[in-house]
Amino acid sequence: MLRLERPRPIPPDVERAGRALAAGEPVLVFDAAEREGETDLVFLSEKATPELVRLARRDAGGLLCTAISEELRARLGLPFVSELLDVGAARFPLVGRLTDRPRYDQRSARGLTVNHRTNYTGAPDNDRAVTIRAIGELARDAASLSAAELQDRFAGSFVSPGHVHLLYAARGLVAERKGHTELAVSLARMAGLSESATVCEMLGDSGGAREPEAARAYARSHGWEFLEGRAIVEAWRRWSSA
Repeated sequence: MLRLERPRPIPPDVERAGRALAAGEPVLVFDAAEREGETDLVFLSEKATPELVRLARRDAGGLLCTAISEELRARLGLPFVSELLDVGAARFPLVGRLTDRPRYDQRSARGLTVNHRTNYTGAPDNDRAVTIRAIGELARDAASLSAAELQDRFAGSFVSPGHVHLLYAARGLVAERKGHTELAVSLARMAGLSESATVCEMLGDSGGAREPEAARAYARSHGWEFLEGRAIVEAWRRWSSA
């Protein structure tokens, strides 16, 4: 007798957020007061459009970064920026004096910066949307490609340095690290989506991060889902143990 796999439990708010990402809509994610204390606007990379990039630039205002899973990073053989700095320090000693862990975490998720090869400067909304969407499509297709095919497609599609910042999620996702990189990729994985999400910090008028209640009100005014990091972490704990 064929045994059907029982669906893994996902709370309604997390399920709604997954459906929104799949539909090309943004969601807002607040990490935690004891961490960065920031809300990020998040959208699925393969759904990137110039309008979404413009929305993030205009209404969020932070740094636009594209997160991928550790599994994809490892298959591509991509380095962290911290690793490149360690290598460069042998030739440029000052570089070695600049490296340190971030104040809010044990390590940085930052990787290469890239442009799509069809870009001109890479900075305009149109250019960045092309780059981000191509990264998302690579993540979507990764399971059907060998490591060599993945690497050839990456090298044939992108140049570095560029204007889209890559972030690499921890292998254990939110069970290991609870940054927006892991929160976004965990959300995509639970929803069964391509495992690349683009994030942008929401800034306020005071010169710092937008207050959580102001970000929540912004999400409510647009009819978008607002999630706290702890909700995604708890959903992941239940989902991954089911």
